[in-house]
Amino acid sequence: MISSGEPGVTASVDGDRAALRCGDWATLREAAVPVRTEVFIVEQAIPAELEWDEGDAVSIHCVAFAGDRAVGCGRLLPDGRIGRMAVLKPWRGQGLGGAILERLVAAAKARGDAVARLSAQCHAEGFYRVHGFLPDGPLFDDAGIPHLPMKRALR
Repeated sequence: MISSGEPGVTASVDGDRAALRCGDWATLREAAVPVRTEVFIVEQAIPAELEWDEGDAVSIHCVAFAGDRAVGCGRLLPDGRIGRMAVLKPWRGQGLGGAILERLVAAAKARGDAVARLSAQCHAEGFYRVHGFLPDGPLFDDAGIPHLPMKRALR
């Protein structure tokens, strides 16, 4: 299992439990790429050239593992933006996305960030509201998907 940071049991599907690992892109890239590819490129038809960017190399990544398989991920950029939140279909609705999000919020808070920001796909606005994020600007289009800027105060 790829490991960096402290594990945390977060969800279970058919008796398979997921543990979170946080670290840099060099450590977690191999695990995060298949999850992001499945969710963003295959399911949502986002062009591959829009998925991978310079933010990966400078972000704190959080990946959820069920055994040796990555089943969810997200990232925290240096400017406090959280993004690339993805959970594979069988794991959705089990609390895993929320656990990844809260781990990234905790990382932002620990590093001294005053605010965490993200661009929520509009269908997921309610999920982010449950986690304390509020709208912070007008809707916009990103890769053909409507998004809403949101923020959460950390202090």
